[in-house]
Amino acid sequence: MSALRRFALFWLVASASATALAAPPAAAAPNSAPAQTASARPSAAFDGVVEALRQSVIAAQVAGAVVKLDVKAGDRVRAGQVLLRIDARAADQTAAAGAAQARAALALQEVAAKDHQRQQQLFVQHFISQAALDRATAEYRAAQAQVAAQLAQAGAARTQTRLHVVLAPYAGVVAQVPVALGDMALPGRPLVEIYDPGALRVTAWVPQSVAAQWAVETLPRVELPGLAETARWPAPTRAEKLPTLDAATHTVQVRVGLPAGLQGVAPGLFARLWLPVAAGREPSLWVPAAAIVRRAELTALYVQSAEGKPLLRQVRLGRSDGERIEVLTGVMAGERVLTDPQAAARSR
Repeated sequence: MSALRRFALFWLVASASATALAAPPAAAAPNSAPAQTASARPSAAFDGVVEALRQSVIAAQVAGAVVKLDVKAGDRVRAGQVLLRIDARAADQTAAAGAAQARAALALQEVAAKDHQRQQQLFVQHFISQAALDRATAEYRAAQAQVAAQLAQAGAARTQTRLHVVLAPYAGVVAQVPVALGDMALPGRPLVEIYDPGALRVTAWVPQSVAAQWAVETLPRVELPGLAETARWPAPTRAEKLPTLDAATHTVQVRVGLPAGLQGVAPGLFARLWLPVAAGREPSLWVPAAAIVRRAELTALYVQSAEGKPLLRQVRLGRSDGERIEVLTGVMAGERVLTDPQAAARSR
């Protein structure tokens, strides 16, 4: 090879190297965000549960077979609505007998009143003695007492009859119906359980060291992990801290009210309360929650390579905080994370 050819080849290689070194880095993808370090909020999560401020177990007050069942679990009921009926035939007969006895006592009272009036007239005319008048007066008063007793018994029988019809004490939702048509209702046996969906709260047991540094005026953050992301963080309405402590666990019960009208929220739902703690953790790495890809047991996200291509990177996640999530391993600070995983997967 001649010297001129060797010089030309050397010049081409050097030019290509200089061009590669001077090439600008890949432009950032439009649907991307950098993985950023940030100090964690000085708060900690405590497991809790959703409770209803008004939740009632309606039990039977009389014995009898359930002859009509008008509601089922999940039904919405209004105040005073009939929930179920218990066989009241025997009670109706008892009430009818009590009413008849009251009428008989009233008739005897009327006879005793007229007899007492006649005895008074005879006493004024000196036809009977004082003892006879006293006896007539006593008989009249006994008839009055008998009427009062029979009327009270008839009223009790009517009240007993009304207890065979179970009504809703307030408007709410039927949580469960532990009886079936034909079951035997006994005094004290639960028949229907209802709750008021418009008055819910989250209750959690918090260590006394954390509760001591939290002021009730500062409403905690409420998380409902079982709901969709849009309804996961409801705005609390009020908060209270009970003045007593649990002697076994040294914890304090904290109650936080929930707004009315939440969809999918019912008593027993798992919840978390985020309360302030003494100091935050070391700065950690956070990425948008929309960038996370979950496929079976794989938890990953797409990062933009130096050439601008999406690379699937497996990660280990930490806490979630609204629309961002903590990444423990798998991503370095400054790397660009693609926030549209579906578009990234198509462009690979």
